[in-house]
Amino acid sequence: MNRNSPLSAHPLQDVRHRVRSAAQLRAAGVSAARTAAACLPGGPWQQLLPGVFLLHPHPPTARERVHGALLYAGRPPVQARRTVPARPGPEYGEAMVTGPAALALHGFTSVPPLDARHRIDVLVPRTRRLRSTGFVQVVRASMPPRPETRLGTPVAPVERALADAVASLTDAPAVRRLLTESVRAGYCEPASVVRELSAAKLLGRAHVVDAVEELLAEGRAVAEGRLYAMVRRHGLPEPLWNVDLCLPGGAVLGGVDAYWPERAVAVEIVTRSPRRSGSAGPADREHLERLGITVVRVTPGKLRGATAQQAVAVRTAMSAAEDREPAVLVVALPR
Repeated sequence: MNRNSPLSAHPLQDVRHRVRSAAQLRAAGVSAARTAAACLPGGPWQQLLPGVFLLHPHPPTARERVHGALLYAGRPPVQARRTVPARPGPEYGEAMVTGPAALALHGFTSVPPLDARHRIDVLVPRTRRLRSTGFVQVVRASMPPRPETRLGTPVAPVERALADAVASLTDAPAVRRLLTESVRAGYCEPASVVRELSAAKLLGRAHVVDAVEELLAEGRAVAEGRLYAMVRRHGLPEPLWNVDLCLPGGAVLGGVDAYWPERAVAVEIVTRSPRRSGSAGPADREHLERLGITVVRVTPGKLRGATAQQAVAVRTAMSAAEDREPAVLVVALPR
């Protein structure tokens, strides 16, 4: 077979011209016999995976491997005579990249960049009869998540990709790096990561539990940084930061992340992260409000995506303080 075949005659402008499934080749008028002949030693093509072919004789690129893995896992019907898929979605069926390869496509720096040695984890519905082969590792899910698109490729959301990556890792530092980057770089919130790890039944592994503790602590530190930025960006008065509130007699009422004593308004970041050693636990909101102190509770997600609204909530609480009875005197002690 020469390079004047119907497919070879077109410039190989992108990966979808260079990697085709057997069904796509048949739809383009290339018989199975012609495909097999082209893949003989010294031929112009090669078989990349079962039913997937690389239309040049050179080593596959990382993008060609990803596209080939999705074609192998997708196995969708192909409309007759269509030589180039119209969109990236239908040709892959419900398959999507997950695990470390998906994290690389999301932009994580704590995983190796996609290259010709990368294993490609592909997530498919549990009902699919499909085996792992070559560089493709098949991962199954009873209810696959809705994929996101990165560089034209369907990938699992970060939380699911993290869980699938962690499932194959026994190296504790590597797990910590992944989880920490997911929060520090703003890809997701700690609570959503923990939910996915729990659903994957990974929280029984000691090195994962340790990494989750660090993740939650990192999430709190990031959220506190966002709270500091919110106060300054929106021109709120400077509060007392990270204090434990106590009655003058010594009874501890709880810890808050910011407190404006002149207005008796406090802000508490709601996370599952343990507080600093020696500090009080979270404040009892109802108890404090009975004492005349307004507690505004915010989540890390709201501090990331709705900072302006949270600033308005704090400012409103301060304005309302002018119409309230004076609060019971409390003492604010640094943590």
